[in-house]
Amino acid sequence: MSEKTINVEINGRFFQAASGDTVLDVARREGIEIPTLCHHDGLEPFGACRLCMVEITHKDWKGWSGLVAACLYPVEEGLQVATDNDAIAGARKTVLDLLLARCPGSDKIRRIAAAHGVTKTSYKKAPHPTTCILCGLCVRVCAVKGANAIDTSGRGIGKKIAIPFRQPPPDCIGCASCAHICPTDTIRCEDIEPTGSAGGVRKIWGHSFEMVKCDACGKPILPRKQMEYEAARSGLDESYFSVCASCSQAKTFKTIGTAFDMEGVQ
Repeated sequence: MSEKTINVEINGRFFQAASGDTVLDVARREGIEIPTLCHHDGLEPFGACRLCMVEITHKDWKGWSGLVAACLYPVEEGLQVATDNDAIAGARKTVLDLLLARCPGSDKIRRIAAAHGVTKTSYKKAPHPTTCILCGLCVRVCAVKGANAIDTSGRGIGKKIAIPFRQPPPDCIGCASCAHICPTDTIRCEDIEPTGSAGGVRKIWGHSFEMVKCDACGKPILPRKQMEYEAARSGLDESYFSVCASCSQAKTFKTIGTAFDMEGVQ
């Protein structure tokens, strides 16, 4: 049975969507800009930053309209969406105004805020400024990896991303997914170049992880702890993870090329 097609209107233009799509899904697919800081296509939507607010209405809603988070709101037949008007601009400016008060030192926040006409905060700056916007991306990607090494602690203005007992988290595998996904570069990760036969070291969350070198080119690939974790989780031999993506791809191309050459011989 084919999936039902949903007709949705965005900024006066009509698009087709599938059941389960969110407003943000459709907008991004069609090249319509909606800013966001807490969203990643590889993770379930979270709606933390509220920067992706849009205005929705429907011909059957008797004139009612309201602001919703585009990353969370599912499309429905006949939905009408506006991604840029005075109400939306005001909501986004408020969010960015608050973020500037919390994160005055974040280059990313300052750039986005300036692009929306906010060059300084109208609120009292946080007594302990940070670059963390509590988007939750790092915690969520760590959970998807299955490590669950970090989490949030506290509530309200005391909420923060934390590690257990303020000690290097024992469950961290050094994959650095949290650092790569962080939108404001808050999480620090340092890869130290290899010397001699060693594969180098990755430093993150107070740990120093030994890196595994590619069997083919000798470049550091991933922490040994991550390799052991991924092998145990997938049931694959550790040797599967000991070749970098580039060398693995080159080997595949060579194998395919050899197969074509053999076909020509036959």
